[in-house]
Amino acid sequence: MSKAGRIAAVRFGHYAVPLAFAVSDAKVATGRQRPLSQIDVLTCEITTDDGLAGLGFSYTTRAGCRAQFAHAKELAATLLGEDPSAVGAIYDKLLWAGASVGRSGVATQAISAVDTALWDLKARRAGLPLAKLLGSYRDSVRTYNTSGGYLQAPVEEVTERASRSLADGIGGIKIKVGQPHMREDLRRLAAVREHLGDDVPLMVDANQQWDRASALRFGRAVEELGLVWIEEPLDAHDAEGHARLAAALDTPIATGEMLTAVPELVRLIDLRGADFLQPDVPRVGGITPYLKVAALADHANLQVAPHFVMEIHVHLAAAYPRDSWVEHIEWLSPLFNERLAIEDGRMIVPDRPGLGLSLAGQAADWRLDAAEFAGRL
Repeated sequence: MSKAGRIAAVRFGHYAVPLAFAVSDAKVATGRQRPLSQIDVLTCEITTDDGLAGLGFSYTTRAGCRAQFAHAKELAATLLGEDPSAVGAIYDKLLWAGASVGRSGVATQAISAVDTALWDLKARRAGLPLAKLLGSYRDSVRTYNTSGGYLQAPVEEVTERASRSLADGIGGIKIKVGQPHMREDLRRLAAVREHLGDDVPLMVDANQQWDRASALRFGRAVEELGLVWIEEPLDAHDAEGHARLAAALDTPIATGEMLTAVPELVRLIDLRGADFLQPDVPRVGGITPYLKVAALADHANLQVAPHFVMEIHVHLAAAYPRDSWVEHIEWLSPLFNERLAIEDGRMIVPDRPGLGLSLAGQAADWRLDAAEFAGRL
């Protein structure tokens, strides 16, 4: 068999991408975490011996990327000489290479960068955007902004940034809740709803702040506001609690972003713990496991609203049978040369092959580490 097109080189990079300003959510407001000031990104660039290349990435917030980088380096030799189109076989091989550290968390999040690069390469070889390769249903997806709604900002700033987002063509607004005093959440939320009017889609995100009773009280208090969803009202792993809330409230429940293994998301689906499921490609281990989750979510008649990394999720949302929401957070945009277009409340799927991304020259300023592996086994 010809060896043309086999993986000839793999390059990993660890980047610390600074935010324009530090942000705080409920985990910060209640003392569980420090404000977020940067996103750490693990990149994977795969090159074949017939000259094609694919780019993928994973990320962490606050801690973990050095561990991802270390695990990725240990897996690199497994990739050399492989047929990059055999994405599923490679995924299994990488899982078994790191089997002693499990099939979730850091181990699979490192694999996510590789898996995404392989899917990017596969679509580039086909000359198609990733969404088209996967069988897209639409050329744009609904989008909402989150980055302007964090808790460190006074409500006047939140409303001003919301207006700016809508003027830029974004279709919905999400704000953070989950402060120590729920009354303050309700005050801010009422002010934002009054500012936006009743017709603008509005979501809230509690970042796992409440116990079951508090979440139910909040949900009942905001029923009249017509929210698109209440996100992560409970601990991310409390599938039963989320299911009870979803059954008790008219306002939909959204969760799933913090789950890092397919079985965790399957349990959430089976219990109907989310009206909007929020899988995250880098956290759940890559596009390959994400597609398994999405198929099960569609079978269960659920909406999907993938978390963060809009650069990847715009393609996957376009390939989901039900019209999805994609989260607009611009934090990773400086890492890439390309920008996503937004019109009339929708994010446009790029028409460039693959993910349609390339690393910007300025990314070198944020690189903390790099490693390259080449040759054939």
